[in-house]
Amino acid sequence: MPADAPGLVLHPTARIGDGVLFGANVVVHEGTVIGDDVVVQDGAILGKSPALHPRSAAAAKAAGAPFTPLIIEAGARICAQAIIFAGARIGERSIIGDQAYIRERATVGSDTVIGRGTGIDNDVRVGSRVRIQSQAYLTAFSLVEDDVFVGPCAMTTNDDTIGRPGPDHELRGPTLRRGCRIGGGAVLVPGVEIGEEAFVAAGAVVTNDVPPRSVVMGVPARRVRDVPEGELLR
Repeated sequence: MPADAPGLVLHPTARIGDGVLFGANVVVHEGTVIGDDVVVQDGAILGKSPALHPRSAAAAKAAGAPFTPLIIEAGARICAQAIIFAGARIGERSIIGDQAYIRERATVGSDTVIGRGTGIDNDVRVGSRVRIQSQAYLTAFSLVEDDVFVGPCAMTTNDDTIGRPGPDHELRGPTLRRGCRIGGGAVLVPGVEIGEEAFVAAGAVVTNDVPPRSVVMGVPARRVRDVPEGELLR
């Protein structure tokens, strides 16, 4: 570890593996665990604590919960000015793009790529070998299984009340099953499930579940055909 990385702020409780490389002006907060051979580029902030509104669902979940550190597993790449919160976990060899933003209790599997400026909210689970393109947004409580593709500027939502929930209302992010593909600029409403190997066209607004291997497009999205055999994962 280069102790002379310019502007490095390293909390004394952070645990740093062998072969870690830091760029300039990196901040590593309390308890952060960084595995072997991780590269952290200029201006990244690791292990940041969230600032929560007292009425938010995230604040209610966090109340009284024990502190959990950020864990970055071996071989990951954290690109310039990315911000990753305490309580998140980044899998082996994954790449977190420039200015990406990953909230508390979010998990990212191995060999996954998170694009530039993408936001991953709290309590999101992202699988392995996922590709999320630039400026996409995964809302809280979303599930993304392995081998999923999410196009640039795709948007997910989790609140049917649009900010006016009742006392028993639960936020529900979308579920993206293995190998599905979401086109650029698509919008997924709260709680929808995109089936395994399904295809959502660019700009579609998905208001209902999408069956496995279906191609949907339009506003609202409607099924138009099946995904061809030649495009299925092997």
